[in-house]
Amino acid sequence: MRVLFWGTPSFATPALRALTGEGFDVVGVVTQPDRPVGRSRTTLESPLVKRIALEEGITVLQPERPRGDEFVASLRSLAPDISVVVAYGHILTTAVIELPRLGTINIHASLLPKLRGPAPIQAAIREGHAETGVTIMRMVRALDAGPCILQVRTPIPEDETYGELQLRLAEMGALALIEALALIEIGQAVEQPQDERAATYAPKVDCAMTRIDWTADAHNISRIVRVYDPRPGAVTRRGESDVKLFGARLAPRAVESLPGEVLAIGDDGMVVACGSGAVRIAAVQPAGKRRLTPAAWARGRGIGLGDRLS
Repeated sequence: MRVLFWGTPSFATPALRALTGEGFDVVGVVTQPDRPVGRSRTTLESPLVKRIALEEGITVLQPERPRGDEFVASLRSLAPDISVVVAYGHILTTAVIELPRLGTINIHASLLPKLRGPAPIQAAIREGHAETGVTIMRMVRALDAGPCILQVRTPIPEDETYGELQLRLAEMGALALIEALALIEIGQAVEQPQDERAATYAPKVDCAMTRIDWTADAHNISRIVRVYDPRPGAVTRRGESDVKLFGARLAPRAVESLPGEVLAIGDDGMVVACGSGAVRIAAVQPAGKRRLTPAAWARGRGIGLGDRLS
């Protein structure tokens, strides 16, 4: 089976490694262009999937937008049997989706039809889902609406961060992809239409979503911190400056206090009062500074007992 692979961020890397490791004939990798990095913005950095592809001697295509007659002709010249899309970041045209003889399949990081859209991992944590998973589905023009070929489920522990869950789902998705391709290759894949009545949407993360409201309960605030850990970081304010928070856990609240009030600072983190309950924060990143422990922040007089975050 000749596979055309589409992907850019780290979520796609395990899937590409699995395909090459299992001996699939990956005829091409489509990824986003190299991007400038560093303060001077003069150094270009290649997507990791590009570097893997070049190591394996695989053709790499990097269009700004995956459309146009010339681009489609370049795909056709690769003669793929199937396309595999993993968090590529662009909407594909019908002509591109239908170009391979077996069509195009996608790894989506949720249990479809729940949490369609660009940020399903963050939404699963933010909304307090007890479980999530990955879905291998056939791509159609409508967003994440194609029939499901295979699903794998996993619980979400109460202390798991976005970064940790993303890593687990990426590995699960890679294994599920290999199984789905094997079923397709032998003609045993069963495609189940999605129930549109059960569909929900996971919107793209924006700055407003990362802001902490300390009047909320501790469970909610803990989830907000975990959703944006390690990036972009949940945001609160200390005085006139923003501070990012990481590593939230539920903590006891033994005294009457105001939402956002700092109740304790120690080697195990900083306890902050919420609308009900409290959370323990393991790390902070004041604006313009590196990430550090709350104890180190306190020693530098950035925070103290009884101070309030807002």
